[in-house]
Amino acid sequence: MIALFLKCLLGAAAVLLIALLSKNKSFFIAGLVPLFPTFALIAHYIVGVERTMDDLRVTALFGLYSLIPYAGYLVSVYFLSYKYSLFWTLSVATVIWLAFAFILLLGWMKLHPSVV
Repeated sequence: MIALFLKCLLGAAAVLLIALLSKNKSFFIAGLVPLFPTFALIAHYIVGVERTMDDLRVTALFGLYSLIPYAGYLVSVYFLSYKYSLFWTLSVATVIWLAFAFILLLGWMKLHPSVV
């Protein structure tokens, strides 16, 4: 239960830091905070403790590939923000992230069937 509380605390700290940085003159740094590997550290620790080092390496490799949907999201936000409201920009960019993530998962399962 304490571990779950600490994970929640890390997430809350990240949100607080983003909120504080977004009010700063260097507001763009708020975009770097979500990339801090808070949740990756948690995931890698859990996989490293409960699974093998090979499984940890597979998890890290999949994490690298997961940058593709995130890049799709960011590119979408950048270009859609010229034409659409904040709501529509973020909504469509999220759908694009979901589409890329779905394609990534399908491709991963096809290329690495022994892992699934």
